[in-house]
Amino acid sequence: MRWLMLFFALIALPAMAEIRDPHQHFFMSHLDDFKEELNTARAESKQGVLIMFEMDDCPFCSRMKATVLNQPAVQDYFRKHFMIFPVDVKGDTTLIDFKGNETTQKAFALTHRARATPVFLFFDLDGNVMTRFTGATRSVDEFLLLGRYVVEGAYKTAPFNVYKRQQNAP
Repeated sequence: MRWLMLFFALIALPAMAEIRDPHQHFFMSHLDDFKEELNTARAESKQGVLIMFEMDDCPFCSRMKATVLNQPAVQDYFRKHFMIFPVDVKGDTTLIDFKGNETTQKAFALTHRARATPVFLFFDLDGNVMTRFTGATRSVDEFLLLGRYVVEGAYKTAPFNVYKRQQNAP
């Protein structure tokens, strides 16, 4: 009888959702040249570039990576539409900004007012900011909705919180 109960308990368990390392499946490798990444984004028919400003000791960044950015649906959707890169707000690594200027990760973050982390900045194919989202999203669905908000161009006419309310309306 115990064996039978155990058998049915195992069958009733939901299948484990696949999770994938965000450093391999969400973020893309790059040469720290965002001007060149714009050219790649254009060539690959992307909507733009998404940068996640982060720092090592940020609990919200860690939560996003552990619960949202590791999900295949998120990774597949965002990689389809954007080139995606992390930038350390405290980093001293040299990079080339969207205008071709040499700077550091830290200076680039300050230029874009990325102080609290994470900050998700979406840039169009000319290197202009389309929208920003500061903090962790509540769920995978909210992050996917943020992506749709940019891809559909809704950022041009309404703030994200308004768009979100409209999408959740019956």
